[in-house]
Amino acid sequence: MGTGSGDVRDVLEKYKHLLEKGQPEGEFTSPLMSQDYDTFRQEALEQRVTFYEQLCMSFGNFLHVTAKPDELVKLQESIDASHLHLTPQQAIGFGTFFSLFLISIGVIIGVLGFVLDVFSDYLLIILLFVIGGALLLKPLTQLPHYFAQRWRLAASNQMVMCVLYMVIYMRHTSNLEHAIKFAGEHIGMPLSLDLKKVLWDVETGLYVTIQDSLESYLRGWKKHNQEFVEAMHLIQGSLYEGQEAKRLETLEKALQVILDGTYDRMLHYAHALKSPLTILHMLGVILPILGLVIFPLIGSFLGGLVKWYHLAFLYNIILPLFVLIMGNRLLSQRPTGYGQGELVKQYLGTHFSAELGQGALNPFFIGSMIGGTIVLISLLPFFVHLVNPGYDVEILGWKFLDYKGEYGPYGFWALIISLLLPIGLAVGIGLYYSLKTSKLIKITEKTDLLEKEFSGGLFQLGSRIGGGIPVESAFGSVAENMKGTPTGEFFGLVNNNIRNAGVGLKQALFDQQIGAVFSYPSHFIESSMKVLVESAKKGPAGVSRSLVTISQYMDRIRQVNERLNDLMADVLSSMTSQITFLTPIIAGIVVGVGSMVVTIINLLSAQFQDVGLEEGGFTGGVSAIASVLNIQDVIPGYQFQAVVEIYVVELIILLTILSTAIERGVDATTTHYRIGKNLFRGVALYVVVALLGIIIFNLLASTVGSVGV
Repeated sequence: MGTGSGDVRDVLEKYKHLLEKGQPEGEFTSPLMSQDYDTFRQEALEQRVTFYEQLCMSFGNFLHVTAKPDELVKLQESIDASHLHLTPQQAIGFGTFFSLFLISIGVIIGVLGFVLDVFSDYLLIILLFVIGGALLLKPLTQLPHYFAQRWRLAASNQMVMCVLYMVIYMRHTSNLEHAIKFAGEHIGMPLSLDLKKVLWDVETGLYVTIQDSLESYLRGWKKHNQEFVEAMHLIQGSLYEGQEAKRLETLEKALQVILDGTYDRMLHYAHALKSPLTILHMLGVILPILGLVIFPLIGSFLGGLVKWYHLAFLYNIILPLFVLIMGNRLLSQRPTGYGQGELVKQYLGTHFSAELGQGALNPFFIGSMIGGTIVLISLLPFFVHLVNPGYDVEILGWKFLDYKGEYGPYGFWALIISLLLPIGLAVGIGLYYSLKTSKLIKITEKTDLLEKEFSGGLFQLGSRIGGGIPVESAFGSVAENMKGTPTGEFFGLVNNNIRNAGVGLKQALFDQQIGAVFSYPSHFIESSMKVLVESAKKGPAGVSRSLVTISQYMDRIRQVNERLNDLMADVLSSMTSQITFLTPIIAGIVVGVGSMVVTIINLLSAQFQDVGLEEGGFTGGVSAIASVLNIQDVIPGYQFQAVVEIYVVELIILLTILSTAIERGVDATTTHYRIGKNLFRGVALYVVVALLGIIIFNLLASTVGSVGV
């Protein structure tokens, strides 16, 4: 009930009294969550984040680097947003220290190489450390911005649900503290940590009232999600409405504000996203892959200056970093407040071995063993040459290894064996992620089906209770009416627990052994049922009103999500085609063409060498051509294909992460599941196209041998 607008001081004193006693107003609200904030922060933050904290504290004080006051303020905002326990000076000091450390290593290697007269042999490594250290200076000093961006992206996915939970709770109990606790208990990480921090700041005396603490927290979101700030202000404003109808209207307005704002912002984002994605596709995927065709010739034209490891450095390190940086920029522009979020309930426990059955091996072990074995087989040409450098054999007229001294392998069959490298990587990584998420995805899909139609079931349940049917009996009535649907199964399970197990409504829903909620791990369903149990204490009219309201909220949220999915459909379908179709096919064709070029140069080089020996050497222009077609200067097809294969695997992973983040925000479960699925599909297509291309183009190249020089 509304608090009125008369004596605000009495209301604040009442809340202060409740906070000091730590007494919950509802059966499902725990004592103050803020008491365990610091411990929860340590458990909730990612290990790499806390490790970064330790590095900054250990090395960040070695160098005292000055920065602009504005930059220090921005760093402090990011540090606060991501719950890091460090200072801006420590973050800048660590980034500068690590960058100078890398540059120093490069300088030391350069000096030693110059003294030992091997400077040219280590030039790439020297440049890697020196240039890499210089380029990493700014990103390393601004790592708090990166952590804050990821935190906001993950938290933003939960904001609509956060407002919904608070509105649901405030409808029947006008208490801001317990509404925040109720939302924090059911949202999950990372927004739950933010809400715990709001209460923690009151308990530790940083702020006098919960309103002051909440206002301080909301200031950090004004630049990123004004709709969330406005919705929270409306929820606070409902406390001071004197009339019940006006209070409920204010709460309704809070939810409508964040839903409308989310839709408008995502509409503009979807329209602005097409051009950057096209640029990313062309500069990060198409042009680099097409450019690979000329690399076998570049090594020959430049007298062997371009080696395969130069190609690997460019394609397996630099270009993936470019795609990653551009992708992060696209995500940083993503409107906050929309996303499917992640299934936070630890349904499967800490370890995922339960997905494979009791006592089964860990998915990481299975994936690494199977994938690693296939990768080792793909390295067979190197092992054979290492054990027996002079060994070789011809199969169907094509050589197996075809080493030219220490250069190679140039053989056709070695090239075919190299196709096992992407297969091993895809099987290892894909199998790990598939096993890791297989059961969780099934549970998520089952729960999603229930959530889609749950609003209708809640509406029927609220109507039956409002019509005078007892709450316990209403579950059986609605279950019979919705028989054969996920909602009917859920309500039927509740009804079965009440009738056959002889338990009350709360136990039928939340008992650790038989509770229906635990068969459908959804925070929304769990929260709805807790509201039902809480409302039941105030009579059937309160239950009916609460359930009908929740049903209406769910319908509105689903409608907004459907419209947003329609807006993003073109962009996401384009990225999906790049991941599973265009990139593997283009890369496979390029590998086939590249292998043909290497084969032709290999055959011509051998023929020039034979003719030169017969005629006592070449002179003039023929000599120049013969020197250009030196097979030892050409990047072997085996290494060339290995670079392309690794690049394709990296692109599939990066583009999958980007597309999933655009669609759902930070959602590790869905991301991992899609990585496994896309790796299997994309690499399988690449291997088929590359295999056909290698066979067809090498058959064409072999005709050079019959023509002669």
